[in-house]
Amino acid sequence: MKVILNKDVKNVGKAGDLVNVRDGFARNFLIPRRLAEMATHGRARYWEHMKSIMAAKKAKAELERKNLIEKLNGLSLTFHVTTAPDSDKIFGTITTHDISMKLESLGYQVDRRDIILEETIKTLGQYKAIVKFSENLQAQLQIVLERQK
Repeated sequence: MKVILNKDVKNVGKAGDLVNVRDGFARNFLIPRRLAEMATHGRARYWEHMKSIMAAKKAKAELERKNLIEKLNGLSLTFHVTTAPDSDKIFGTITTHDISMKLESLGYQVDRRDIILEETIKTLGQYKAIVKFSENLQAQLQIVLERQK
C-alpha cells in the first residue's frame, strides 16, 4: 500500500515521502497514529505542492543562517560575573543558555543547542564557543569573563 508520511518514521522514511509499505503496517500502525495517510491521487498532488513550498522555506532559512553566521563570526561576548574572594573561580558556570540569552539581547536568535563549548567555563578568562548550524555553517565566538566591579 502506498502512503504519504506525515512525520518521520524510523526505517521507513521522512515526512512528505511517498512510500510503499505492507497493508497491515499501514492500517494497524501508521494510519491510526496519524504518522501517514493513504496516497490517493489528490493527496499526492497536494504533498508535491507542499514539498515545493517547504523546499522554498528551507532555502530561505539556509540563506538567513548564512547571513547570521557571517555576522556572528569573530563576535566577542563579555560577561561580568562575581567571583569567590581571592580566586578567579566564578559562582556557577556560563552555559550555552547564558550565551544564547546574551546573543538574543544583542539581536541574534540562536538556539542553545546550536552552541558548542570547547570546555566548561568556570573561571575568569577567554574562551571559545562555536555556533554550528551544519557541518559547513559554523561561526566561532569569543567568550570573555571579567570580574564584576
